[in-house]
Amino acid sequence: MEVKLSTTSTLNAGTTWSLPEVRNVTQNRLLLHLFFWTVYVVFFGLLYGSYIDDYYNAFMVELVELPFKMGLVYFNMYYLMPRYLLQKRYLEFVVYLLLLMGLIAALMQFVLLPFLIHPLFCPTTCTENNLTFYRFTKNIVNINYVVAITAVIALLKNWYNHQQAARNLTQDKLEAELKFLKAQIHPHFLFNTLNSLYSLTLKKSDNAPEVVLKLSSLMDYMLYEANAAQVPLEKELEYIRNYIALEKVRYGERVDVQFNVTGSVAGKKVAPMLLLPFVENAFKHGVSTETQNAWIRIDVKVQGEQLVLLVENCKCGERASSNDRDMASGIGLKNLQRRLELLYEGRFALEIEDEPDSYAARLELNLATN
Repeated sequence: MEVKLSTTSTLNAGTTWSLPEVRNVTQNRLLLHLFFWTVYVVFFGLLYGSYIDDYYNAFMVELVELPFKMGLVYFNMYYLMPRYLLQKRYLEFVVYLLLLMGLIAALMQFVLLPFLIHPLFCPTTCTENNLTFYRFTKNIVNINYVVAITAVIALLKNWYNHQQAARNLTQDKLEAELKFLKAQIHPHFLFNTLNSLYSLTLKKSDNAPEVVLKLSSLMDYMLYEANAAQVPLEKELEYIRNYIALEKVRYGERVDVQFNVTGSVAGKKVAPMLLLPFVENAFKHGVSTETQNAWIRIDVKVQGEQLVLLVENCKCGERASSNDRDMASGIGLKNLQRRLELLYEGRFALEIEDEPDSYAARLELNLATN
């Protein structure tokens, strides 16, 4: 036995986790910013209050200094970082940020401290020692805390937005590719069916009207129901039954077709027109010549969330062997395999076996939705 192609993926792959939906309140930027600054003031007020044993003065100092820190933070987040840091102009970013931090620290030390904080909140504890270079350096370090925290938050948000944009772009590309692959199936199928109808009309067969009627039913499925992401498995199997009936009208008694379904299909869903290419190519490989006694076996087994499709056909005549190219290339197997990768990544196993007198395709599919 020659194995022509074997493509296998893990059937029971882990669940793909999606990011949780963000609640409406978190969409309100004003509330988020107010919450952040409230937490900041409370945390550092308690921290410094416990250090100097004067919580009132600690909180008042934090509130007085808050507008200067907020101005620096927002200027950094909305101007310096986008203009310099995110553009990889690192030296300019560091220089400008240090200059601004020095300016704010100087304003806090030589304006706020002697003219507002000292006389109002700490006339006894705020001494001239607080106007030294050492104190100036401590102010810069103090400012650096909030700048660093907000910068990290901004960078994480920027990274998250880029990840989401990349994910959305990838998803859009996959959906476009999937639509393209799916769109190829329709004209391919119609071309084969119209060829059958043309053959019957040339023979002035009485079966031509029945073929038109069945073709109309199949077209209704393709145009109105197959556009959904998933369809009930019962409908997909009924579609295959109609297709088989259509082909049997064409080939009559020259082909023996057995179609068996075992297991419960109720409530199961599958991607539309995913199973048909196996059946369609079985007719092309095994029944495309005038050879008598051609046969096709189609077995569908459903057990729990697992679906197993086995399609076998004989190789009859020289034309049948040449038709093998259709399944191995073009719109056949490559299209089908790519659709499986996009729709059931990590949840399918596909094996193609090519023997001298027969051809078989076996698909295992995990129908469980993530």
